Formats: sequence, structure tokens, C-alpha cells
Amino acid sequence: MKHQYYGDVNDYRKYGLLRCLATGGSLSIGVCWMLTLDDGRTDGGLTSYLNAPQEWRAHDPGLYDHLKHDVVESMQRNVHRAEIPGLIPGAVFCSGLVPAAKPGRVGYFTDVLQTLDACQLLFFDPDNGIEVRSVPFGSRESPKYVYWRELIAAYSEGHSLLVYQHYPHQNRLAFHQRMAGEIARRMPLSTAFALKTPSVVYFLIVRPEHLDLVHEGLGVLNRTWRGQIAAEQLSARLESSGS
Repeated sequence: MKHQYYGDVNDYRKYGLLRCLATGGSLSIGVCWMLTLDDGRTDGGLTSYLNAPQEWRAHDPGLYDHLKHDVVESMQRNVHRAEIPGLIPGAVFCSGLVPAAKPGRVGYFTDVLQTLDACQLLFFDPDNGIEVRSVPFGSRESPKYVYWRELIAAYSEGHSLLVYQHYPHQNRLAFHQRMAGEIARRMPLSTAFALKTPSVVYFLIVRPEHLDLVHEGLGVLNRTWRGQIAAEQLSARLESSGS
């Protein structure tokens, strides 16, 4: 996550998703922004939806008004504005910059798990998503990714997971199937969902003890974000497709 992304249309959907899971299912949510430095690029410029309330506001009026105030009226592009009490009900936040070097990264993630220990669902918001082979752990570009070793550690400590994922340049169905296999192989007792939006996807990896609460939250999501976020359960039969 970068501050320059704050309040764009993907952020609106993202915070809306978290609000549905927090209020619909009464899940306690821990947010790890995985912050990286702004880079001066135009990413995050998709804010025209804030000038079209008739089309967008009904999904989540309170959230919409908050983001419009910040981005349009006050011109505040700062992710900490999403941490105000009640915006994501009951959430706990980790807001530090992600280090690149291995020792710093290991210490960073240890601190994250300690801070968010009491939360049922942990949300990881890397710039790009889950690790790729071309970016090894500890390399210069690694802060843009969350690594499987980190997700497995969080899951093993009793947390369900929600992970931001930028779509790669490949068929989306094939990508969902590949990730379904990876998740099933690495966290075999989980139930996984792809929460699909027009431009990004969120992988929701649910421990058995949280599944009922998640289903309640997804019910709220389906009612309020129809046409913008669609939940698809990933099939366990794809276990063997993992690399």
C-alpha cells in the first residue's frame, strides 16, 4: 500500500469489503497495510467515482462521504485516514514501512503478529500481492509482496487471512485455479474464496472456526456491493495444481 493510492476506487471497494466482514460477521480484523514509499507515478488516480454519487454512494454512504471529504474536499491522500475509529469497526492496525532486507523483514513480521495477535482475520495489503518467483525474499522489490512463509505463519497462529492481489497478465480463471491449488496445498484445512473486482482480487483464506462468521459477512457484501465485488469459493479439487 502507498499513501498515493488512498481513496481511489479500489480503496473504496477495499474498505467496503472490510466493513462488511467486520460488521456482517462480527469478525475482529487486523490490518497490515504493508506500506511502501510513494513513487510519484499516477497510480491511485482513479478518483472520478467521487464525483458520481448517484452511481457509487449507495454501496456504502458513510464510507463514500468520508473518502470524498478526504480526497476531494481536503485533498488528503494518507492511508492513516482509514484508521479513524469506526471506519473499519474494531480494527487494529500495523502501519510501518516494510523493510526490504531479510533481518528487518523478519522482525517487521514478528511485530505484526504480536500486534494483531487477538484478531481473527488479518488483512495484508501489499502493493502487488503474493510473492512471485522473480522477486526473492529480501530483494529490493520484495516489500511489494507478501510471502507464503508469512501467510502460513499467520494462519498457523490461528488467523484467517485476506490478501490483496493485483491481477497478473494471464487468464483470470486460470490464475484463480492456480492460486486455489497453492492455498489448498499450503493450508489444507482452509476454505478459500476469490473476492473479485473489476481490476483486482482479494484471496480470503478461512480457518474452519471462522467460516460461519465469514459467510455472514459475505452475505452483507453480496447485498451491498453487487456488481462491484463478487465472492467465489475456490474448489478444493484443485489442490494438486499447486507448483
